[in-house]
Amino acid sequence: MAAEATKPVRIFVNHVDEYQGYHISKYLSQCAVGATLEDNEEEEEEAGSVLSGDFPVKPKEGCYEIHGTLKKTGAKQPEFVKEILSYDTREQMYEHLVECDVIVYDITQDPDQIEEAMWALTELHQDIEKLESQKVFILLSTVMTWAKSKPADEEDLESPLTEEDYRKRKPHQNYKEHLAAEKAAVKYGKTKKSRLTTYIVASGLTYGCGENIFHSFFKAAWHNAFTLPVYGNGQNVLPMIHIRDLAAVLQNIADSKPKVKYLVAVDDSQNMLDEVVKAVSVGLCTGKIRTVTKEEAALSKDIDQATLDQLMLSLRLDAIYVKENFKINWACETGIVENIDQIIKEYKKERGLQPIKACILGPPASGKSVIVKQLCDFYKLHHIRAKDVITEAIANLQRSAARADAEEEDDDGKAAEDAETLEQVNENMAENNDRLDDSFVIRFFREKLASKACQNQGFILDGFPKTKQQAEDLFAPDEDDEEEGEDGGGPFNKRLMPDQLFVLEAGDDFLKRRVMQLPEAVVAGTHNTEEGLLRRLSEYRAINTEDDSVVMYFDEKEIHPDVFDVSKDDSTMHAALVERIKKAIGKPRNYGLTPEEQEEIRRREETERLENEKRERDERERRERQEADERKRRQEEWAARLEEVKREEHELLEIRSEPLRNYLMKHVMPNLTKGLMECAKVRPDDAIDYLAEYLFRNNPQVD
Repeated sequence: MAAEATKPVRIFVNHVDEYQGYHISKYLSQCAVGATLEDNEEEEEEAGSVLSGDFPVKPKEGCYEIHGTLKKTGAKQPEFVKEILSYDTREQMYEHLVECDVIVYDITQDPDQIEEAMWALTELHQDIEKLESQKVFILLSTVMTWAKSKPADEEDLESPLTEEDYRKRKPHQNYKEHLAAEKAAVKYGKTKKSRLTTYIVASGLTYGCGENIFHSFFKAAWHNAFTLPVYGNGQNVLPMIHIRDLAAVLQNIADSKPKVKYLVAVDDSQNMLDEVVKAVSVGLCTGKIRTVTKEEAALSKDIDQATLDQLMLSLRLDAIYVKENFKINWACETGIVENIDQIIKEYKKERGLQPIKACILGPPASGKSVIVKQLCDFYKLHHIRAKDVITEAIANLQRSAARADAEEEDDDGKAAEDAETLEQVNENMAENNDRLDDSFVIRFFREKLASKACQNQGFILDGFPKTKQQAEDLFAPDEDDEEEGEDGGGPFNKRLMPDQLFVLEAGDDFLKRRVMQLPEAVVAGTHNTEEGLLRRLSEYRAINTEDDSVVMYFDEKEIHPDVFDVSKDDSTMHAALVERIKKAIGKPRNYGLTPEEQEEIRRREETERLENEKRERDERERRERQEADERKRRQEEWAARLEEVKREEHELLEIRSEPLRNYLMKHVMPNLTKGLMECAKVRPDDAIDYLAEYLFRNNPQVD
């Protein structure tokens, strides 16, 4: 086989950036060509390694070479894909497509791909005589084309349909185009099988590897929803298959090219919708479900119509040919419900939702709670403080005990057991001045850390455990827990144990000064008085010696602390120290901001923007008023100065013109006045000429 595989076998898969295309391509890229035809243990082990999903993603020599298309423009090319087909016209695409040996077209995720798949198949069929080698065309369709089919045996409604009944299949009203595509694929595959052979795979609803159609249930449960919705009565049987098992079916077709052209790909489960939702709820949150009518679901923003149609499907199918003839190392042959723990692990891993588990220790007044709160807000983790844990645990016991007192239906005697525990807690607190023995505290902490919420998002322990003995009791393994400690550290409860430890350090003098600087209103009613601090500091130093401390316990478990000197951090609210711890923890592992949080941020940003605009507007108006006042002042000053200049010029002119006025008054004005008076008396025709003649005649003679 290896000798023949000199030329890589190319498989085309459309939309390798979408859920099904991505995981199918990833699986096939690690499958040796013809592996399912070999009948030996080594090949089975290889199949098992592919099955696990923990394999390198880059293409391997001797395996199928993946070529594909992207749905989203600008999407990143997966590492396991050899080439992304880039083209401007379909003619260019066909040139690439015809070079592939196996062509897989998934029409289950995007209805728009039906037309493209039929175009590609039509082109191949038209060029059937020109094809240099056999082309295998696999149309990946959906069991929704069977949605309205009658039962195989109307007297036995639980009797499943099989591949042999495919001619009787009746589609859901929204999947008639899918059925037409299936029929066309069957027709085109009959012309010349040596050149073009076609297969139709009716896939069950896919699950696993981060989820697709069931994702809304997993997401709500991971966010600790109190109940999960079941659409309709939940009694509908869903034909399903794990996405890697579906990929294995395609691998077998590519390897063996079976004679049967229409295949059903489903697992052995006959799970109902409510069983699936219940399993998710039990595995990730409260275990509670609620019924939502189809009409209510249709109006919900949480689910689209295509998803609702599939979840409302009720169909019993049996993949007889696949089970009897294909070599598959099943990921989930018995279905999602029986394998829910594995599916949840896959979901968390694929979505990057592994819980962040950390512990922050340090002396009293070192700022542990302030730092932990900021970290929990940023990472959306659960802040675990002794006081809160004890208060919550007692409240839960009281609620449960109340059910026992009311003689309500008990859940396996739990209410009566909790009532007894509550009585013991109250007695213990009465004997110890309202303090609890470590046995109760440890029990409450273990219950809290093991809760679904803490196991989903994660947690940060705030100043607890305080002693090495408390740590040993808190993280002691249960009988069914996975244990570690091969290096001599001893076993521990892996689910409860923090992955990271941060230790705050500071000298006593620094801590005393910090507490002394706190306002009286802040320290009132707390342990942060001078006397209380000295007592707690003394206790802390006594139980944290070099030879015996809680930090040593973590060290023995290979969880080495990151130590920070609080006295060297003078930033507000320890912001600089918080950033250093964030860097050590890494990126958040969650879904990011919820729509409500996004809306709150948008509202806050809008408010801040409006406030900034108002401040800028007020500042601009203030500057304009200031400039106008300054301009007016300068104009008034300039006008006053101009007036002063004019006055000074007038005075200067008066002074300079005085000799001229004196001269005129003495030598000119007397004769001129007489001449004017004479002119007025005589009233000559030419007054100017008369005046001139008069002045000439009466001009005094100057010797």
